[in-house]
Amino acid sequence: MKEYADLLWTFLKIGCLTFGGGYAMIPVAERELVQKRGWLTMDEVMDYYTIAQITPGIIAVNLSTFVGHKRKGAVGGALTTACFVLPGVCLMTAAALFLRSFADMPVVKHAFAGVRVAVGCLILNTVLKLIRGAFKGITAAVVFFVAFALSAVWSASPVLLVASAGIAGLILRRPNAGKGNKR
Repeated sequence: MKEYADLLWTFLKIGCLTFGGGYAMIPVAERELVQKRGWLTMDEVMDYYTIAQITPGIIAVNLSTFVGHKRKGAVGGALTTACFVLPGVCLMTAAALFLRSFADMPVVKHAFAGVRVAVGCLILNTVLKLIRGAFKGITAAVVFFVAFALSAVWSASPVLLVASAGIAGLILRRPNAGKGNKR
């Protein structure tokens, strides 16, 4: 029971502290899940993020589901998801009830502007961590730069980029027949 309580409290806390979506959650997830509790490695967090990006739903919710499932099976996944979502649902309900009457107040506008800046910093921090974690060799760097160019210059479809990068990873990183090592 203590493990469930720890899991639920952790994801309730993460749900309360995460603003700005899934990418802004990475620093919080790293601190809570990797550094404090040792439930995951940073590579596992990045793997879960990768999977969460290509599965339907919100990245942060998918991550909480994956971690809960890893720790305590399907019940753990359902409970961590509920605990992660609960603070946001409460905040959105309160905002829907009260924000209309406060939205035009200068103090509210300034607060939201400050939150946007902080979220931008968290997302930039996440991007830097994702890039550092992704570059595991020259092959990864080439795939990154090709995908970036296709996306930034030619507005390639994200679906095609992800599928092509996955196929390139399978082809370029498969074990050598004679050595058994990855390229």
